Amino acid sequence: MASGWAQDGAVQDQIDSTVEDAVQRARQAISQGESAEFCHECGEAIPEARRQALPGVQHCIACQTTLDKKQQANAGYNRRGSKDSQLR
Repeated sequence: MASGWAQDGAVQDQIDSTVEDAVQRARQAISQGESAEFCHECGEAIPEARRQALPGVQHCIACQTTLDKKQQANAGYNRRGSKDSQLR
C-alpha cells in the first residue's frame, strides 16, 4: 500500500533498479577482446594462465588489485539519494 506521494510498488521498483544497476556495472567490468602480454600500469609480464582465464585482461594482479580498491572507494555515491539506507 502506498502512502503520501509514493506509488504502489515504489519500494520494489527501487530494489529492482538497484539490482539492475549492479548487474550493469558488473557487465561493464568484464573484460573482452585480446589480453595484453604486459601490464598497462607497471609493464610487468602478465602470466599466460591469467591471460587465458580472463580474456581481455590488461593489468597484472597487483595493479588490478590497486585499481579495484580505488573503484570501491569511489563507489559510495548513490545517485538515488540514499534509498538503500531507507530500505534497511
